[in-house]
Amino acid sequence: MNKRQRKLLTILSDGRQASVNDLSERLSVSPATVRQDLGGLEKQGFLRRVHGGAVIDETDDISHRMAIRYEKKLSIAKAAAKFVHEGETIFIEAGSVNALLAKEVSLVGRLTIATCNAFIARQASRKSSNNVLLLGGIYQGESQNLVGNLAKLCLAQINFSKVFIGVDGFTIQNGFTGRDMMRADLNQEVIRKGQEVFILSDSSKFGKIALAKYSDVEDIDYLITDTDLPEEYRRFFEASSVNLIIADG
Repeated sequence: MNKRQRKLLTILSDGRQASVNDLSERLSVSPATVRQDLGGLEKQGFLRRVHGGAVIDETDDISHRMAIRYEKKLSIAKAAAKFVHEGETIFIEAGSVNALLAKEVSLVGRLTIATCNAFIARQASRKSSNNVLLLGGIYQGESQNLVGNLAKLCLAQINFSKVFIGVDGFTIQNGFTGRDMMRADLNQEVIRKGQEVFILSDSSKFGKIALAKYSDVEDIDYLITDTDLPEEYRRFFEASSVNLIIADG
């Protein structure tokens, strides 16, 4: 993906919809170039073409959510990838930032990458020297997650040097939370199995509360987020035991 296409996704994620003419003007390229970019990005699952333009849908589909705040999420993924080294066994949980992380670490080599998400398994398997473990369970079609007791039984057999978790919300009172109770139940087990625990979240999730609790601050080692983290939360994490990393591109 080139710089122009990343900017196009940023424009779309701000308003969720834009016309070809508007994108042409804002990107300083011809409408034909915009249409070509939109076609390519639609094939990759980042957006949906509509008459005269494109939209980013509200959905649990990872490829669509990757397009929302794409630049911020990519910077977080790149910062997290720096912690992954050849020969490690890691777990990459679901979520749009983690999908970008899987693509980044797929180039490291000689990794064992476990996940409970089919989309992330495909991203992680780009290099043949990596072993990718897709844990079994109940398949959730739109999000492509595998959850439930079978997934937990698989987890019981494996330990990880690092685990990377995505979240849907965080408040100081409630900790890290997610929308899906079955995913939350699985993540609690993942966190117990990781030698080092990383939360990857763009700054839009802070101040929000989702349905089910994932973890308390004390359960994690690293939080990687973007430069728009509200000052209240920056001060809170800097005073905690968490290693706060602000990814700035």
